[in-house]
Amino acid sequence: MSDTARDRNADCVIVGSGINSLVCAAGLARRGRRVIVLERNDRPGGCIRTEEATVPGFHHDTLSGFHPLFVTSPGYAALGEALHAQGLEYANTDTPTGVILPDGSHFILSRDRGRNIETMNALAAGDGERFDAAMNAVAAHADTTFTLLGSELKSWGVAKTLFRHGRREGHRGLIRYFGESMESARTWLERTFESGHLRACLAPWILHTGLGPDSALGGHMLRLIAFTLEGAGMPVVRGGSERLVDAFRCVVEANGGRFVTGADVDRVVVEGGRARGVETTAGERYTAGRAVVCSTTPTQLYGRLLRDAAVPARVRDDAARYRYGRGCMQIHLALDEPPEWPDPALREVAMLHLTPGLDGVSRAVNEAERGLLPAEASVVVAQPTALDPSRAPEGKWILWIQLQELPRHIRGDAADSIPAPADGAWDEATREAYADRIVARLAAHVPNLERALLGRRVLSPADLEAMNINLVGGDPYAGDCQADQFLLWRPLNDGDGHRTCIRGLHHIGASTHPGPGLGGVSGHLVAERLG
Repeated sequence: MSDTARDRNADCVIVGSGINSLVCAAGLARRGRRVIVLERNDRPGGCIRTEEATVPGFHHDTLSGFHPLFVTSPGYAALGEALHAQGLEYANTDTPTGVILPDGSHFILSRDRGRNIETMNALAAGDGERFDAAMNAVAAHADTTFTLLGSELKSWGVAKTLFRHGRREGHRGLIRYFGESMESARTWLERTFESGHLRACLAPWILHTGLGPDSALGGHMLRLIAFTLEGAGMPVVRGGSERLVDAFRCVVEANGGRFVTGADVDRVVVEGGRARGVETTAGERYTAGRAVVCSTTPTQLYGRLLRDAAVPARVRDDAARYRYGRGCMQIHLALDEPPEWPDPALREVAMLHLTPGLDGVSRAVNEAERGLLPAEASVVVAQPTALDPSRAPEGKWILWIQLQELPRHIRGDAADSIPAPADGAWDEATREAYADRIVARLAAHVPNLERALLGRRVLSPADLEAMNINLVGGDPYAGDCQADQFLLWRPLNDGDGHRTCIRGLHHIGASTHPGPGLGGVSGHLVAERLG
């Protein structure tokens, strides 16, 4: 496609092409706005990509892979019909998650509340009823919770929702809601459940929010995750997650929008205090008549793209203090046959965790945050082919493994068996040695793993950052998600959310409210504002 000066004029120029950019671009294009999406890599999608990462014929979701947050999002509600018309299909399962403990015992969470109550009570009398009560409480406060997580926080919609909550339950009830929301995952799990298996099943899920078991807000987030898993399951895109990107691209282009890959944006052009467009490292200028939207980290936005702009000192200081979280590793395995789990029912589970339990998750988080390779990390083992057999040749299998408790810079090994690199940076030897530790733990529960293994690819925190500039230090959530970098304080302390100090410039992505996850909420909110 030609890229003349005329082609580089648009109403809205979007920098980056992850889920939030895709939702934003599609929403704006369907409202008649001329949109250009610029992506520095050779393909759009950000953390959504599908590759034959191990051996030919095995299609791995290299980074992200499951979409419960997207199918429950306002962006999907607005765009889902158009995306499905372009070929998007989802596959799901009745058993979204489960846990395997070191002794081989396990627990599986289903999407059937009655079944969950029964199996939980079999573990510990009363746990099922307590789980039921917790999920009913989430449902009772769903309007408040999902308004906070799906709206601009400084808005009349949020104010009216909080007013209704206070009028319904009194001001003490509203204060209680926020107070209970601040408790840690450990506090909620230990206060609510007697069964160590149930605690172990839920505890690792806090890692998927960028938090740890002892972090504030963790209990609230864990209840929301359990509620979502039970309600939405763990959907995957048939044929690979990149099909979602393809569908978005079709929707945008059908409505006059454009994608430009290999376009590394060097700066936002600011004239007269307003964002007028962007300029790439190749010297090409893209003009925005209405707005520039950047899906970047604050470090990138204020430290690089706005380096020449008149930005208040407090804003630059806030951006410079923005923190990143723990590193992450991805391990992709191609198997010649399905895994022989200790219980055949485990083969149907979308995402399992191997963990010694709540204390084990806490210990691994602590080790990683002190710069150590955890001795016994929480191992995420997802099985895309259980939901979508088309990902691999007939009769064969894919395992998608994720480790979310790793240091960005390595100071040592908690197990004292892997030498730390001299400069603390992840290198190939450390990456493969740590992956060997994880695969050996998995093989203890899957006796045919070594025999069935056809191919393996490992991505260290350094590899992840090399693939996506927003994954700083391999942090898959583009920023620490502790309470001081959440809600009104994400990404900066001024509470302006997706608006910036530059007129016509908007900030979206995992570094902004409501945070990480394949929900596309920030992109949807900005599209609503600009549309």
